[in-house]
Amino acid sequence: MIRCIAIDDEPLALELLQDNISKVPFLQLVAACDNAMEALQIIEKQPVDLIFLDIQMPGLTGLQLIQSMTVKPMFILITAYEKYALEGYNLDVTDYLVKPVALDRFIKACYKAKELFELKHASKDNIAAANTEYFFVNVEYSLVKITVADIMYIEGLKDYIKIHLKSSSKPVVTRMPMKTIEDQLPTKQFIRIHKSYIVGVSFITSIRKTSLFIDTLELPVSDHYRDAIAALTAK
Repeated sequence: MIRCIAIDDEPLALELLQDNISKVPFLQLVAACDNAMEALQIIEKQPVDLIFLDIQMPGLTGLQLIQSMTVKPMFILITAYEKYALEGYNLDVTDYLVKPVALDRFIKACYKAKELFELKHASKDNIAAANTEYFFVNVEYSLVKITVADIMYIEGLKDYIKIHLKSSSKPVVTRMPMKTIEDQLPTKQFIRIHKSYIVGVSFITSIRKTSLFIDTLELPVSDHYRDAIAALTAK
């Protein structure tokens, strides 16, 4: 089941949204809120996978709510205004629905969220299996195979990571916290050197006091991880 919250400051719109959600068998409505601040309090207490969200609301708007969250669930925006569509997609929302929303269009958006939900959990399950040869990550609605021995370094960018591979000039970009990927990588093959960088040990060519090199590429080494580098060079 996908746990969801409905947020809309218009009572009739919120009632209709709840009714639509009740028609989708894989959705579990956790709460219905008439403002974003109430929803935030609920999210702090229990996990939520999906938020159905109006944009124009008093106080904290829907877009501001998305921007305020560091760990983001999926969002489906439901609004009377088309003009926010581009901004919504720039915030990586799952779908954007314009009121009045037909039931078939609503269900289509829900199935899109279901597909993303299943891909996300399939990716986590593959990594959790601790297969030291390869794993899969979600990239634009597909699962992309990553060979562990091919990873030169991983770069963290807020909620996303870039996986830089020896075999490709273009990094693989996926939505995943650095901590998640760090915990699953083989500790003997990878080393954390910075809050934004994890490096494949076999690709390190030289080390300085505050940086290291992969061929001509220089990456910073922060003070917090300097002991790990020292332990590496002491071997």
